[in-house]
Amino acid sequence: MLTWVARVRRFCAIGAISLELVRFDTALMQNPDLEGIAYQRGTLWGMEVRQYLLAKWEHRCAYCSATEIPLELDHVVAKTRGGSDRVSNLVIACRACNLAKGDMALETFLADRPEILARIQVQRKAPLKDAAIVNTMRWALYENLKALGLPLETGSGGLTKWNRQDQGLPKAHWIDAACCGASTPPALRLRTMRPLLIAAKGRQSRQMVNVDEHGFPCGKAKGPSYVKGFTTGDLVRAVVTKGKKIGTYVGRVAIKTDGYFKLTGHPFGMVEGIHVRYCRPIHRKDGYSYWQGETALAP
Repeated sequence: MLTWVARVRRFCAIGAISLELVRFDTALMQNPDLEGIAYQRGTLWGMEVRQYLLAKWEHRCAYCSATEIPLELDHVVAKTRGGSDRVSNLVIACRACNLAKGDMALETFLADRPEILARIQVQRKAPLKDAAIVNTMRWALYENLKALGLPLETGSGGLTKWNRQDQGLPKAHWIDAACCGASTPPALRLRTMRPLLIAAKGRQSRQMVNVDEHGFPCGKAKGPSYVKGFTTGDLVRAVVTKGKKIGTYVGRVAIKTDGYFKLTGHPFGMVEGIHVRYCRPIHRKDGYSYWQGETALAP
């Protein structure tokens, strides 16, 4: 990310940076009555709690382990019986289990499934510290971005999702990036925008030879990294003027020591046996892939 912040700053005047630093806002989850508009009990508080519980229960119903279906928040001790909104009193449940349980005591509802009862009792009381642990890389990234001297705001994954859903936007990484932080504008104009999608691919493998399923070497040792000035992953234009493969191809190249390369690209898919003399470089491999994404919303 630091690499791309530096690259973008060469061409654009960046005024501020928004960073999704944590997955959940634990202060908001534990103290939903904190003062301030950003901490009022309501949609945002519920979003943080829901995101945390979905991760904690691995997107499965706590009672029947169903997954890939709509899941709801369920109070273990029903509010009609004095239950609270504390995270330790909430689980994720499917609609059928939520209705079947109603306001029954957990012990009554799971009387015939003692192993599930024991698992839920242990898992629902797990402390919030697991949500507060953020890996070292995120904090290192925060410190490095802060050192740039630009205004830097941080947010949570729950806030990002709330911003996106509040504007009725579909789920996509680049849209989440536009919805990160409290400074997200009230209306994002994405209808005709097509993003440039960039993914880190690495420069080359350190593995010197292929191995079988048991880890023993098989095949030949790795060949040279460059052939006639080309390396695997370079974007090239090949204009073939002779033979069975006459035509123009644009794609990523896989080199071979004999000079006959393999090209992969759109719309031809893959073509082999393209001699190096037909190839002209367009973009040298730099460890990233680039492609034009689709619009977020129909024009």
